[in-house]
Amino acid sequence: MEFLALLTAKLSFIWEIGIPFLIALTILVFVHELGHYAVARWAGVKVEVFSVGFGTEIKGWNDSHGTRWKIGAVPLGGYVKMFGESETIGEGDDERPMSEEETAVSFHHKSLIQRAAIVFAGPFINFIFAIFAFAALFAFIGLPHPETDKPLAVVGMISSNSAAETAGLKPGDQIVRIGREKITYFKDLQRVIGANPGKLLEIEIVRQEKRINFKVTPKVKERKDASGATVTYGLLGVTADPGKVTYERQNIFTALWLGVERTYGLTLRILDYIGDIFSGAQSAEELGGVLRIAQISGQVAELGIASYISFLAVLSVNLGLINLFPIPLLDGGHLAFYVIEAVRGRPLGEKAQEYGFRLGLMLVVALFLFVTWNDLVHLKFISFISGLLT
Repeated sequence: MEFLALLTAKLSFIWEIGIPFLIALTILVFVHELGHYAVARWAGVKVEVFSVGFGTEIKGWNDSHGTRWKIGAVPLGGYVKMFGESETIGEGDDERPMSEEETAVSFHHKSLIQRAAIVFAGPFINFIFAIFAFAALFAFIGLPHPETDKPLAVVGMISSNSAAETAGLKPGDQIVRIGREKITYFKDLQRVIGANPGKLLEIEIVRQEKRINFKVTPKVKERKDASGATVTYGLLGVTADPGKVTYERQNIFTALWLGVERTYGLTLRILDYIGDIFSGAQSAEELGGVLRIAQISGQVAELGIASYISFLAVLSVNLGLINLFPIPLLDGGHLAFYVIEAVRGRPLGEKAQEYGFRLGLMLVVALFLFVTWNDLVHLKFISFISGLLT
């Protein structure tokens, strides 16, 4: 029985989390690499390999242009391999200069503008994908309109490990009183909770027409105010329930414009959040990695195709931004080298580029380990292991 229960749990994990995550990753990797591929072909560069996934080839075929399209055994990324990424071809004793025909289709011998366009195309198409994904939602499902612009203090979503979860609150609970303060709207809840960080409060809710009392201690959070001073505030860990929502379909042009606005606004919010992390106004504990993305993929897939498409759009914007960071090894690092080449009139030396890529690799690995640690803490894996040892 225990074996069957464990097998069922594993199959459930694969179906509910693993499959949605791999589908999302495959779509976004394909879109990103397609940007590089399309502009490379436009610039006359020969593309040798277009791979979705790494490792042993599972399935592959050659097109009429000589590109090997393949699916790798490890579905956690992908790449486009272009001909002539260095001045020569071959290795060791077989190394030789390129012929005129090879030079004509070589990436290395294309102009600086063409090389930069090929590299930039990957992140850029991620933003284009997000715009069209949002536009499709607005055109075929509609723009959401809540029936009231003053929502009552009804709990929508509850964050894991939050004060609300610890206290026992549930989605749909209407908070009507905290201590002696009457709560009508969600902004009242935010004001009272924010003013009482770390204090034990008595909270009264209405659940299924019954009044229930809880005790809750808002978590203490910190942020920087406009003057740069540190301010503490309380956080309950809930979002407002928007109540009944109607959807109004938009014409294709309005939907596209709204897609641009949504993508632009999302980009600014991500950049603001990253800026707040570096300034100390936000904690880096909320940064998530592959495990958190997989978990969210499964959750939004259960909510329906519209939520899943919206999640893909958000993830695509994140992928585009991350790849534009000026870190060697990422697309943004290559673009930074091209800017230096434009200023100097010649590329950086091989040694300088090699050291740059080594530094980039260390930064990427360090970030991966950091966000993975955050994921393990968020998913309570560390607490689970500690419980086994004590």
